[in-house]
This record gives sequence, structure tokens and C-alpha cells, in this order.
Amino acid sequence: MEPAWSTVITPNNRLLRLNLREVWQYRDLCMLLVRRAITTQYKQTLLGVLWFVIQPLLTTVIYMVVFGGIAGISTDGLPQPLFYLSGIALWNYFADSLTKNANTFVDNAAIFGKVYFPRIVMPLSIVISHLLRLAIQLGLLLVVYAIYQLWLMPGAIHTNGYLLLLPLLIVMLAGHSLAFSMLFSSLTTKYRDLQVMLTFLVGLWMYATPVIYPLSTITNSRLHTVMMLNPVTSIVEAFRYGMLGVGELSWWGLAYSFGVMVVLLMLALVTFNKVQRNFMDHV
Repeated sequence: MEPAWSTVITPNNRLLRLNLREVWQYRDLCMLLVRRAITTQYKQTLLGVLWFVIQPLLTTVIYMVVFGGIAGISTDGLPQPLFYLSGIALWNYFADSLTKNANTFVDNAAIFGKVYFPRIVMPLSIVISHLLRLAIQLGLLLVVYAIYQLWLMPGAIHTNGYLLLLPLLIVMLAGHSLAFSMLFSSLTTKYRDLQVMLTFLVGLWMYATPVIYPLSTITNSRLHTVMMLNPVTSIVEAFRYGMLGVGELSWWGLAYSFGVMVVLLMLALVTFNKVQRNFMDHV
């Protein structure tokens, strides 16, 4: 009589397959990986999670001196700390989730070669773990916002109901970072130098995103259109518009960004599933 197996592992013959039920079954592993990612990053540091606050504050000061002071770049009438912090918080989440996931297969080859679990759990856990950093930096933004609203510039900043789009904007950022990181992690199994190139490209990407300047400063219509082709642009601008009342809320831009995210996730899933079949032969 054939034994009744509780779990049957079979090869994934469909490239466009995301077994959400199986991922949900491994949710405990995902949360364990999330805790590991958070604790190992700052476990042996002097200030720990305070770096989540110190880093954006120092970056904001540098931006105020270099871009606001020396370069004289406009912030659309907003206080410079609020303008820069609003961009830094979202961009850091996107960039860190992308770069930290780019070596998923190479960095976790030892684990992947010993035990089975849905491989997508690994990059997914990194994206989730960085939500803590995003929450802390958004909390810092709220503190600075309260200081300006209550003492420095009462009533000068006009938050509106579009701030309710924030959960959707975060999901879109997470989706984009997950898609791009899955694509790059699949490619770095064969081409290790792509990791170096990715770090360089992400640095350039920030300057193509309205983090240190408002989109309104782009007066050339063609250049403005090119900027809107960046799927992160409409997300950052929509958040600023809802949080600070200044920015460019473009519904077609958000729809475009969401569509790009869906297409990239499908492409990344196909590539990821194809590579995970035989990546151990390369790493």
C-alpha cells in the first residue's frame, strides 16, 4: 500500500507560476527571515536602529547645503527638511530593497542547496523587513512636519486626503523593487559583475527621480515626459502632494507605474522560476 505523503515536491514546469498557497504555508519561515534581516544588520552596531533616523537626517543636511544652498534648487516653497525627507524615506525603501535582494541566489546558495522552500520567500522577506525602516523614517517625517505646523510655519503646509493613497504607493514601491531585484538576482548567478553595475545604476536612478528637486522644475515638455517614464516618479510626487500639498498628482502616471509593476513582476517571475531550476550549477 502506497504511503500517504503529507508533502510532495515536484519540479515547477510552468515558468509563470506563483503558488501563493505554498508561500502562505511558509509564512513562519518568511517572518523568521524578516527578523534575521533586521537583527543581523544592526546587531553589532553601536547605535542600532538609531541609524534609521541618523542616516536620513545627515542626508537631509547634506542635501540642504549642497542642493538647496550651493546649487539653489527650488523646493516648491516647502521647507527644505520636509521636502528632502519626504523623498528620502520612499527612495531609501525602494533602493535598499532592490540592492539587498540583487544577490539572492548567490548569498543563499548554501541554504537553497540543503532544504526546500519556495525560493521567492527569500526576496519577499527582504522587502518586508525594510518596511520597518520605512515606518521609522516616515515617523521622523511626521515629527518634523509637526514642528513646522505647530511652531515654525503654522498653517503653511496643507495635507490633503490623497495621503490615503500611501498604502497603495508603498505596495507599488515594494512591487517594483521586488520585480527588479528578482530580475537582477537571476542574472547575477552567471554574471557577478551585475551587482556592481546595479549599485551604480541605482545611484544614477535617484537623480532621474524627483527626490532632490520637484518635478515642476522640469519645464521642457519632452524631458518632463521622459521623467514620467520613470515608474518611481509618479509615486514620489503623489506622496508629496498628499503629505505636503505640493507636487504633481498624475492619475495616468500612477496607472502607468502600476502597469509597469505588473508586467515587470510577471517577467521577473518567469526569469526567477527558470533560473531556480539549475542555478546551483552556476553558483
